Amino acid sequence: MSRVQLALRVANLEGSIAFYSKLFNAEPAKRRPGYANFAITEPPLKLVLIEGETDQDTRLDHLGVEVESAEQVTAATTRLKDAGLATFEENDTSCCYALQDKTWVTGPGKEPWEVYVVKADADTLGKSTAVPDACCGS
Repeated sequence: MSRVQLALRVANLEGSIAFYSKLFNAEPAKRRPGYANFAITEPPLKLVLIEGETDQDTRLDHLGVEVESAEQVTAATTRLKDAGLATFEENDTSCCYALQDKTWVTGPGKEPWEVYVVKADADTLGKSTAVPDACCGS
């Protein structure tokens, strides 16, 4: 199953977790320092919260489509290139506390979009830390 990803940079991570837990009637699937994500079934959504500056309003960080396999990322890259869009590929990259393959495109309003697959969780790999600012198109 593919699902859309919405990544928000939030000033108050704990307050945002509380709000989105109530909104979607779900608890985060993953919590790390400065980071949380929700794997919502209905509607199919990966909501990512990245802690930002405390004096800034919540803002869009990036958008994405999570797919099930590296082959689907490759197919998306080919399709996007064939459609005339510039892509940027990252393979075996550590991002959002996981090992991922992804391809990026930029929308007309300069909004970053990624098509990605999670190949392994950082916990599985024995890596408990990653800096959210260093990934996810930021």
